[in-house]
Amino acid sequence: MNSRSRFVLGFILVCLIALALRLPQLAQRPMHTDEAVHAIKFGQLLEDNYYHYNPFEYHGPTLNYFTLIPAWLSGADTLPDVTEITLRSVPLFSGLLLILVLLFLQNGLSRSIILVAALLTAISPAFVFFSRYYIQEMLLVFFTFTAIVSGYRYIKEPKISWAISTGIFIGLMHATKETCVIAWFALGAAMVIYAIFSKVSFHHMRSAFRWTHVTAALGSAVIISVIFFSSFFTYPRGIVDSILTFTTYLQRGTGGFQTHLYPFSYYFKWLIEAGEWPVLIVALFGIWAIFGSKKMQADFPFLRFIALYTIILTIIYSLIPYKTPWSMLGFYHGFVLLAAVGIVFLLKVTNKKYFRILMSLVILTGLARTGYAAYKLNYPEKADPYNPYVYAHTDEDFYRLVNAVKELAAVHPHGKKVFIEVVCPEGDYWPLPWYLRDFPNVGYWSAVDMEAPAAPIIIAKPSVTDQLMKKLYAVPPPGERNLYIPFFRKGVFLRAGVELDLFVVKKYYDKWRRQEK
Repeated sequence: MNSRSRFVLGFILVCLIALALRLPQLAQRPMHTDEAVHAIKFGQLLEDNYYHYNPFEYHGPTLNYFTLIPAWLSGADTLPDVTEITLRSVPLFSGLLLILVLLFLQNGLSRSIILVAALLTAISPAFVFFSRYYIQEMLLVFFTFTAIVSGYRYIKEPKISWAISTGIFIGLMHATKETCVIAWFALGAAMVIYAIFSKVSFHHMRSAFRWTHVTAALGSAVIISVIFFSSFFTYPRGIVDSILTFTTYLQRGTGGFQTHLYPFSYYFKWLIEAGEWPVLIVALFGIWAIFGSKKMQADFPFLRFIALYTIILTIIYSLIPYKTPWSMLGFYHGFVLLAAVGIVFLLKVTNKKYFRILMSLVILTGLARTGYAAYKLNYPEKADPYNPYVYAHTDEDFYRLVNAVKELAAVHPHGKKVFIEVVCPEGDYWPLPWYLRDFPNVGYWSAVDMEAPAAPIIIAKPSVTDQLMKKLYAVPPPGERNLYIPFFRKGVFLRAGVELDLFVVKKYYDKWRRQEK
């Protein structure tokens, strides 16, 4: 078997490993609040063909529109037809494509670097975890890396097809999430710094690009962005909002929001706690190899650009006080690529047999630890609060509440059309709308509405219980009162530190009890 055949088989094996870590039990982890919010917004697009970009929340439209593909393929016409598998298949597919894109770097990187980079991406706990998460981040990382690869291929062979491809993926970055501007800045800064230290003249840089190709790339980027933000030319205001939104996210990123604020090193704290530290360590050897060694088969200018881009992006994200675990995927992907270089370098740095054997054992041990961490954090500890990637996440205890509501509705004369009242201050009831998506008569309040009729089933936070009892027993005329009882002896955890209570009219509770027996 020749080297090319071994590479192909190895790459296929890596893709199978990636799929095996990402695909099973895709619906088993409870939906995060953000996932549920995006899912409900997608429901408007699926059912009513309605999507208007919101410049204050929800991020860009690509996640919603690309989710139409698995929804249509599964035959879903309404939101109740959609499952967690349908939704999470979009970031999962993006995570797999992120690995496949590496194949387009074969004319610049050795097959060994590509294969190791693919393996590290496949078994990374972070990339596995967030490939199973219905948010925009995995799409953004994929579009960003593909834009970089397309730009690199254009430099190697200046064809208009590569220029257009670069523009398309830059446009998709913009249409995915507002933080794309951080990646753009890091890419531009890396190019400038590399040009300065490599003494590349401006004339040489300018001659490397054809202006017709640059125009095609920019035009492609604008067209893609306009198509998505205008909701396929049905909502022109979305184009304007896609620019104005940056004031909102500038405020958020600089600490204008009082939540999710963490110190400079917190991303690395998450990565180390999640077992990603072997990648970080080997990435340092990769940086050393890129800038101080020639003992590899690789395009060093490209790798130096990747190293500079990764360092700049890491510094920017670390300086921004607003932090969430998924936000680090962009710069951490750079560390994964650098770690691949580091591993290949360490295996080739010497010809001494015993050193290479020892180094191979150390690297294999590190890979095994990383792969085990990916399994542990994505399956046994998929919703464990001690999992560093489980951030403000829905507790598995929440399923008790959802199941109880469904069982109570089954004994009510109106079935799923039963009126359900949800009272949670500050709208802190997500992801409940997702789990009650096939209940058409659910009302959500931030405070007890004394004028609204009391529902047979009431979900409420303990902080409003006293006011709720006044409504149930003081407001209705004496002859029209229903006796309500708590369904659970103790509240159900929505997430760590947040409880919900469930109240139900006694006659339906008794009916449920009889049925249970």
